[in-house]
Amino acid sequence: MSIDWVTVLAQIANFLVLVWLLKRFLYKPILKGIDSREAEIAERMGEAARAQQKAAVAEADFVAQRQQLQADQAALTERVHEEAKQQRDALLAEAREKLAQERQDTQAHLARERERFTTELYKASAETLYQLAGRALHDLADERLEEHIARHVVSRLAPLSDELAAAADNAEEAVVTTHAPLPEGARQEVKAALQARLPGLTVRFATDDDQSPGLVLRIGSIQLDWTVDTYTDELVGLLEERLTSGVSGRVNDHGG
Repeated sequence: MSIDWVTVLAQIANFLVLVWLLKRFLYKPILKGIDSREAEIAERMGEAARAQQKAAVAEADFVAQRQQLQADQAALTERVHEEAKQQRDALLAEAREKLAQERQDTQAHLARERERFTTELYKASAETLYQLAGRALHDLADERLEEHIARHVVSRLAPLSDELAAAADNAEEAVVTTHAPLPEGARQEVKAALQARLPGLTVRFATDDDQSPGLVLRIGSIQLDWTVDTYTDELVGLLEERLTSGVSGRVNDHGG
């Protein structure tokens, strides 16, 4: 069997041309498309990786922010509870202080009211005692009592010498007034005592039924009283002073 080399060569040439044409117009575009597709896939995979990385970072940030938010919320709740406790303690302390002040004010008011009531009670008692004493002295007063008062006045003139001398410069006479007439002996004693301190001064004796038992001496603008009323007034003044000081002392002791 003989070989047709022309046919073989023609077929080889045709095959080579076909290969060249396939490579030129088919394989290269396909390879380029494959390379482009691989590059696109690689780029998309890179983008996906980057997106996944960003998502992971975002998730970590979210978790951190959530944890921080929870921590801030817990701290805020604790602070609110602490502030509420402090405010409650402050309100309780203020209420206790106010209650203590009100109790102290009430006790002070009660002490003042007790002192006022006790003072008024003692004053009323003193006034009653004064009235009884004055009534008793008026009922018991007689000429003999006025005679004793007159002799007492004689012993009390010495400390009043300067005052009497100053009043006597503008006076024409000294007037001695009693409720009932003085006995002659008592008149002479009073007159002698006055003239010894006020030489040349006329002494006149008078009686006044409306006057309280005792003796009233008038020289010029000066009037000196030694009567039952003056003694009882002095008595009630002393009683009120003693009683008031005693009541105040007892109230202060009770209040303390």
